[in-house]
Amino acid sequence: MMHVIIGGGAAGITAAREIRGWQPDAQIVMICSDEQVHSRCMLHKYLSHERTAEELDFTEEGFFEKNQIVQICDRVVSVDTADKEVCLASDRKIAYDRLLIATGAESVIPPVGDLRKAENVFGLRHLSDAQKIDKMAEDAEEILVIGAGLVGLDAAYGLQERGKKVTVVEMAPRILPVQLDEHGATAYQELFERAGVSFRLWCSVQNAVCGADNRIHSVELDSGETISCDMIVVAAGVRPAVGFLEGSGIKTDRGIEVNSRMETSAKDVYAAGDVTGLSGIWPNAMKQGKTAAQNMCGVKPVPGVATEYTDTFSGKNTINFFGLVTLCLGALQPEEGDEVQVQEDMHVYRRVILRDGKVRGILLQGDISNSGIWQYIIKNQIDVTGKGKKLFQLTFADYFGTGERGKYVWNV
Repeated sequence: MMHVIIGGGAAGITAAREIRGWQPDAQIVMICSDEQVHSRCMLHKYLSHERTAEELDFTEEGFFEKNQIVQICDRVVSVDTADKEVCLASDRKIAYDRLLIATGAESVIPPVGDLRKAENVFGLRHLSDAQKIDKMAEDAEEILVIGAGLVGLDAAYGLQERGKKVTVVEMAPRILPVQLDEHGATAYQELFERAGVSFRLWCSVQNAVCGADNRIHSVELDSGETISCDMIVVAAGVRPAVGFLEGSGIKTDRGIEVNSRMETSAKDVYAAGDVTGLSGIWPNAMKQGKTAAQNMCGVKPVPGVATEYTDTFSGKNTINFFGLVTLCLGALQPEEGDEVQVQEDMHVYRRVILRDGKVRGILLQGDISNSGIWQYIIKNQIDVTGKGKKLFQLTFADYFGTGERGKYVWNV
């Protein structure tokens, strides 16, 4: 059996490890556009020179050799589902019996002025992106970051650590607008500003023109301000990396369409991770990769083996800048009809979103201990009606007791 995996991120690596566990004698080929396996969550550590490329690798030493996986560093240009072949940029073709597409997502560069053609404009999604930014940052002093989400702030953090003058432009009225409320965002903004980072909120880049050197040296904001820059990092969103699937017959919408077994519309072709558009968090990508791998190996449903992906809990983000830690679980922002409760003191800020007595989401900033109970409550839709002031002090002891044999039992 020949298993081919496109992509070496969380989903792809997990799938490869799982396949090897089920089929010791199968052939596994992994095709990666980057030469080094890396965690994209840690790319800012590379930009700040806190870690080398090798130190971003989240696999154990000798992973490919130990698991007898053939690694090919190349770019996939097309997939022929009729002849079951993957075509590479080097004109090489790789035949497969089972194919897993785990190519993740790509940065979106907005079609504003010359942003898409300037040679000093970069996204930040892969190690190769970080390496290009790192090289140009050697001579760049003024750096513009477009977007104040997690990726944008990662870039700003890494570059300010190297003494660069960083300006962040965000069209929302606060930084981290998807994850945080005004209070939580302000805490981080103040820390970044103390480190020398400047913010331009509630505005966007209106125009950016290349000079004779094919670089952008300043941008115009819709506020009328002009900001000079030597380099631009764009963190304005991502889209599933599916461009190479044109003509393959594999159905895509916002990502590759899959069923609960992670099967695509093409026979013997599976997909997992960000490329499916199902979830943008690491643990879910791993679960999808594992599920896909089990089905690629023909594993039959048995207790303890999840051959179907049914995890709808996708809201989980951990943020840590300048030593301030925040954990967001479930719904990140309240909707009409939701009740919001807040508790705060000098060191801790907590905000819970409730609807019909059930927790839709919680934000913990400063102290994220005891977060397991909140994930349990949200995922299982536990009714917390009547908890009142004790809501933020809930523990597993409030819901479980111990039976005669010391096992936890339902206590509500």
